[in-house]
Amino acid sequence: MNTTKFDTLANATNHLTNLGYTDNFIAKDSTIQALYSKKNFKPTELRIDEKYRFEGMTNPSDQSELFAITANDGTKGTLTMSYSAESNQNRELIKQIES
Repeated sequence: MNTTKFDTLANATNHLTNLGYTDNFIAKDSTIQALYSKKNFKPTELRIDEKYRFEGMTNPSDQSELFAITANDGTKGTLTMSYSAESNQNRELIKQIES
């Protein structure tokens, strides 16, 4: 895991994009989908390479995490999980991805 600190989610995302994490993952009901390549993965087919946590400046409970993920077929991308009430990510599925 990387220990680099970033001030913003955007800075961390740009850094990871420059490292080749160019797809965007989203955790659906039963699979994690790579939006650009339109591939679906089980959590066991993915690995979390890096993880960054951010807290909202005005509300510390407004937290998010950015994950750099590599699939077993070489697909690399990021997944952003918000801890707000509006989050639509399947958190339980994300927890199953190996770090």
